[in-house]
Amino acid sequence: MFFSIALLIIIIFVAIKLSPVEKKEHALIHGAGQIGLLAALALFGVDYFTSYFYATGEMMSALHPYNLQKYAFVAVIIIAVANAVFGFLYMYSLGVFNEGGGSYTAAMRYLAPGLSLVVAVVLIQDYVFTIVVSTLSGVDQLLSLTNSYNTLWVIRFLIGAGLATITWWLTIRGRGESARVTFIMLGVFLLLTVVMAIGLFIAKGRAVAALPYTPPATTPTLWQAAYHMLTASMRGLVALSGLEAMSNGIQFVINEDFALVKWGKKHLPRLSGLWNYYSGKSGIGRMVQTSFLFYGGITTAFLAYFAVHFNAFDGTAGRSLVANLSFIGFTQLPGGNILYWVYQILAVAMLAAASMTAFQDLQATAWRDVAIGEIPEIVVYRNPKGTFTRSVTAGFVVAILIQLIVRGKTYLAIPYYGIGVFMPIMVMGFAIRQHILKTYPKGSKRSWGAFGAGFAAVLAGIVFVGQIAGKWTEGGWVVLISFSILIIAANLLLISPIGYREPKQIYRIVREKARVQGAMASIVEWQSLKMQEYRYNVIVWVARFFELLGIRRPVRYEPPAPAGDYDHALHVDHPEAPSLLQQYLGSKPGEPKLGGAPKQTSPGDEEGKED
Repeated sequence: MFFSIALLIIIIFVAIKLSPVEKKEHALIHGAGQIGLLAALALFGVDYFTSYFYATGEMMSALHPYNLQKYAFVAVIIIAVANAVFGFLYMYSLGVFNEGGGSYTAAMRYLAPGLSLVVAVVLIQDYVFTIVVSTLSGVDQLLSLTNSYNTLWVIRFLIGAGLATITWWLTIRGRGESARVTFIMLGVFLLLTVVMAIGLFIAKGRAVAALPYTPPATTPTLWQAAYHMLTASMRGLVALSGLEAMSNGIQFVINEDFALVKWGKKHLPRLSGLWNYYSGKSGIGRMVQTSFLFYGGITTAFLAYFAVHFNAFDGTAGRSLVANLSFIGFTQLPGGNILYWVYQILAVAMLAAASMTAFQDLQATAWRDVAIGEIPEIVVYRNPKGTFTRSVTAGFVVAILIQLIVRGKTYLAIPYYGIGVFMPIMVMGFAIRQHILKTYPKGSKRSWGAFGAGFAAVLAGIVFVGQIAGKWTEGGWVVLISFSILIIAANLLLISPIGYREPKQIYRIVREKARVQGAMASIVEWQSLKMQEYRYNVIVWVARFFELLGIRRPVRYEPPAPAGDYDHALHVDHPEAPSLLQQYLGSKPGEPKLGGAPKQTSPGDEEGKED
């Protein structure tokens, strides 16, 4: 027991010493709420890292009921390849779209505003389900401690709601504080996982008996086996939202080199290409995404190997797959029961903290959606610590309602989670392909780059369809209905009076209420004007459709202000230039107010500006 306690103290001490600390001078230099590498790794990576606790369990649950678990390596290979392909795509995209926005910005610039609108609403759905699945997976790990995995749904719901409440509270307190707490948990998790792996190898060497397992009476046909392999592969790909999360949330990252890059530029200048690739805020984002490249494949292979060896699956012995393996691994060490309990409690906390990734992305997405006219203006409020608290609270409330609808059961929410993110990944691939074709001179680099981006887009499309097919019997078909409803509702909201945005209102939302300046502000202003052009065109199309039916409805609005060219709006060659909306403002705009300007709902209202 003394050995385990001493080891735990050392691990916690190391994690605390390495954790990032937010200092007051950082806010003065970089702005409130801006984070560095370690904090970004924690906030934008925790959702991906904690997929360790449920992705393999979901994958194996599609195989072992049919005695196919020995073929899990096929699904692991598919997962590893997909992780690498999509990871490299998003690492490249950060050099092109380094002001944030992810596939939403990419679609708006290189594809179509309507597709960009679809991406926006699909991502919001995915972020909300990230909160739901992460917290309910934490419930699974907590109940595994008492072998109560299959307890009453009311208890599961109440625990899940409590975990979501904690992460909501941490998020609205500020990015720096929540990042430090999350990083400490990640550090302890990684070190304890190494200890657990050592224990599992010791258990294998000692020939520890496998858990009881009864193989199925019937053997599936070849086609049934192929379908179950597809289902297993798709279930293991549930946490790639981290790629889009980092791309979308790059706006919250400080624009400076992290320590390793500074050291490399000084001491190893011959590797300047590598250091430049990981330089600035794009470099921080790329370093976070680099950790995604191999993590999914390695951890899934590790857990699947020992799950097969020890017959350890979700529900076996009243525990989850990871809980079964951690119990076997830690109990090989002196006082290992203490480590097992700590590991499971840590899993609960980390899975709850994974919601923070979704909360950060809800912030990054919601204020943009307000600017383009998809969400009412009242949602925009940024507190002194740089947090958009109203969008966080709205996502939290919706997540609690969904937890109630699925009765606190993780497997009922899984079919709707992780599917939506592959559509934005597909959009990003096609947008990057267009970027390469338009900006690269003819040659092998252009050809191979376009092929690579196109391949990633097609693969994402295949996975998107595969996710729906693989989860069809569990309700995956409902996703088609929910997507259709979301897309139709998004267009209806946009063409309604709620969706109208004129230049003064856009300026107020972006520059004064969201308190965003520089290139990021220019991008969103351009996107907003572009979306208003799309809105006007949709209204015209609707009017013409009714004319075909004999109903004449004149268009109520004048054509919106032209958005113009993206590069001109961004001022690539003149970054200090004023807002492109300046020409439409009747008077000198006021300075941004702390927390945003007062509540605004009506277009063109001048309230909230300083005299």
